[in-house]
Amino acid sequence: QVQLVESGGGLVQAGGSLRLSCAASGRTFSWYGMGWFRQAPGKEREFVAAISRSGGSTYYADSVKGRFTISRDNAKNTVYLQMNSLKPEDTAVYYCAADYLPGAAIRTDGSFYDYWGQGTQVTLSS
Repeated sequence: QVQLVESGGGLVQAGGSLRLSCAASGRTFSWYGMGWFRQAPGKEREFVAAISRSGGSTYYADSVKGRFTISRDNAKNTVYLQMNSLKPEDTAVYYCAADYLPGAAIRTDGSFYDYWGQGTQVTLSS
């Protein structure tokens, strides 16, 4: 089992920045690729960003590319999502998830992810 706890969400003005954190406990954090997903009211959950087990590979949704940065610190069992130049359409509940996937592979389909956090709300004000 892996437990994931997100933090760092909040209310921010458009153009601002937030840094989300996801702290993991349980099994060895470095065994898992990590992803961030989000779900806006009335919409399907969507992929945001993912990072490989070592942190050497990352992948982003087109909608956040160039604005968001995913990173991880395996010594601290934590994955981060730095969000800059935030837009009203970034308003959503953000979830981190763990994917037991060997090597440097990354998956964007949330159905493959094994563990999920409870989510943290990010709200943009225009």
